[in-house]
Amino acid sequence: MARVTKMGCFAFKSGGKNKPKNQRTPSPSGGAKSPAPTSSEGHKSKSSSASATTPTRTSIQELSEERGAQRLRVFDFDELSSATNGFSRALKIGEGGFGSVYRAFFRSGSGGGGGRVVLAVKRLKQRSLQGHKQWLAEVQFLGVLEHPNLVRLIGYCAVDSETSKQRLLVYEFMPNKSLDDHLFNRAHPPLSWRMRLQIMIGAARGLDYLHEGLQEVQVIYRDFKAANVLLDADFKPKLSDFGLAREGPTEGKTHVSTAVVGTHGYAAPDYIETGHLTTRSDVWSYGVVLYEILTGRRSVERSRPPEEQKLLDWVARHPPESHSFRSIMDPRLGGKYPAAAARRVARLADRCLVKNPKERPPMRDVVGELERVLQMDPSPPPLVEKDGGDRRRSPPAKR
Repeated sequence: MARVTKMGCFAFKSGGKNKPKNQRTPSPSGGAKSPAPTSSEGHKSKSSSASATTPTRTSIQELSEERGAQRLRVFDFDELSSATNGFSRALKIGEGGFGSVYRAFFRSGSGGGGGRVVLAVKRLKQRSLQGHKQWLAEVQFLGVLEHPNLVRLIGYCAVDSETSKQRLLVYEFMPNKSLDDHLFNRAHPPLSWRMRLQIMIGAARGLDYLHEGLQEVQVIYRDFKAANVLLDADFKPKLSDFGLAREGPTEGKTHVSTAVVGTHGYAAPDYIETGHLTTRSDVWSYGVVLYEILTGRRSVERSRPPEEQKLLDWVARHPPESHSFRSIMDPRLGGKYPAAAARRVARLADRCLVKNPKERPPMRDVVGELERVLQMDPSPPPLVEKDGGDRRRSPPAKR
């Protein structure tokens, strides 16, 4: 008989034949049905001897063993195949180096009268060692992290057989795709000035939570870009794709030393040059995206004239205080933005992009500044007519 497993406000119906009694987050070497690795006795002893008044940093792996097992569901592969109509191309909504993402339909409730729940299923490419590492990172991080501006991971699937190795993730469905789609794909109507600010405020809150929101561990996102900012039905932003996320430095250290990964055009130069990763590496990436929402241009566009191909080099020739600043603004805005607010956002972006990472603002300060910008009057000043009346209209955008 089928067994119903409740997840949040609805329930999934599953066969339950191969479902483990104790759902555990996966181990690095085994499948999802293997028990998660436990900490060594030496580590336990060290933690227990720490002062009760001193907060003890805990690894994501340990936290995922404790919390992820309770929050995440282990899916059967056949169930996910059925929900995506055999991973039909007609249901494919995205594709990248990791593999493909599909829209998936599940029945809610245990009875026949339940409706359908739409989720997203990411299927990693087979025989990819790097893909497995990123899949595991997503399971461990998103099994622990919980914030309104982070995408919610529902569960996962891991199947190893003689012929194949399957790694899948199941997320909440984000119907409005990504910030990247709405900024750069002309098939979508342009985002208003206010909507752009609201999306960036939400994204900044998500990063601030990763950097400072958990007492036990600090998280460095390492892949902030417009394509990883997904938008729900109300255009609320949520950070996605945690495959490259890393834990922050342990006590007494200033950075994490790691191989340089990420997306070209968004990685901080100090990280590229030294391999030293900090939360301020994320701040740099955020500054790049701030200029993308101002200009409507990607960080790198090879189709542009040589002097305009690299976004940061181009905008540097039109600083916020210059008369030519308005020439960099996205023409799709149609001039419908307060010029003073746009210059203030550019100045904030420049602070995020300073060479010395220690001088970049923490994300908490970024959130506060953007909230203040959002409160600035979005309407242009009234124009006085000769008859003494006044009317409001947007000034013509400079080209």
